[in-house]
Amino acid sequence: MKDFRDLHVWERSHALTLALYATTTDFPRTELYGLTSQIRRCAVSIGANIAEGCGKRGNNEFQRFLQIAAGSASELDYELLLAKDLGYLTIPNYSRIADELSQIRRMLSALLRKVNVERRG
Repeated sequence: MKDFRDLHVWERSHALTLALYATTTDFPRTELYGLTSQIRRCAVSIGANIAEGCGKRGNNEFQRFLQIAAGSASELDYELLLAKDLGYLTIPNYSRIADELSQIRRMLSALLRKVNVERRG
């Protein structure tokens, strides 16, 4: 069992989630139960799945939850693009958030590779 707070990828995911909660407060109220909610749920899902995977025994379970977190990151990537295209995110704000998400996705991929090697070896 690992402490998720020790993982840099979780720290960055958590910080991104906090930033997205603040950013989506400026979205139209008509999106409260639509895109605002979906972006927030996806962002939360990344960190939550990293945390849940750390609480499982064995690398197989940890790997599975990291894969779910990576899937949520991919979904969030699309939702942010949609928000930009709808005019809810400015291009500079979108670029900053998308760059951070891209870094998190790379970190998740690297961690998945590491866990996969440990699982085999």
